[in-house]
Amino acid sequence: MEDVIELKTKVQEKLKLYGLRPTRARTRIGMMLLDKPKHLSADQVHEKLKQKGYTISKATVYNTLNAFSECGIVSEVTIDPSRTYYDSRTTPHHHFFNIDTGQLVDIASDDMSVENIPRLPDNTQIQDLEIVVKISNK
Repeated sequence: MEDVIELKTKVQEKLKLYGLRPTRARTRIGMMLLDKPKHLSADQVHEKLKQKGYTISKATVYNTLNAFSECGIVSEVTIDPSRTYYDSRTTPHHHFFNIDTGQLVDIASDDMSVENIPRLPDNTQIQDLEIVVKISNK
């Protein structure tokens, strides 16, 4: 129980640090995502909250995750137009995405190198480079 109270306090402090009011929904979603590094879709977050007995609308989950993403608490990993995951690890890294299981797994940036990046358009610079390696089961 003490761990839950400690996590709740940490999440509420983080929300305030990022300029978000720690509402009940934001706190619950933050506790789910920020206890350890993980990747969850909005639907997965919604389902996990329902399993825990919480009543929350999908719209609230989507709005909260979008707010978290906009302020930098989580990062969005878009696999395709219909699949976005919210990643609680915001430091630069890459991913494996298993198309059979839907599982997203971190790849450390140090474990990959990218060579021969095409010449950038004039007056531009790279802000981020994220690679998603799509894999399937044998």
